[in-house]
Amino acid sequence: MPESAEKEARRALARLRRAVEKSLRELDTLSGAIRHAEAEDFPSADYDMARERMGEIMDFIDEEGRRLEAKILQAGGLEPGRVRRSSM
Repeated sequence: MPESAEKEARRALARLRRAVEKSLRELDTLSGAIRHAEAEDFPSADYDMARERMGEIMDFIDEEGRRLEAKILQAGGLEPGRVRRSSM
């Protein structure tokens, strides 16, 4: 994978992660406002399902990040499982 494509893929994953994180915050804000207005008529199951779906998207992003990292390491001649990150 060319370096510019790797860089763009990492950036796109980061943007997507931030967008989903923001969407979760907005969903919570919306949920709070509507829950307050509707009380017992609030469709909590629907909101729970929406949160679950966004969680699945976050899982997908994490998996794609791991897959991309493995491809980058392999392209550089390294084995993904053998690289350790140092603590700074």
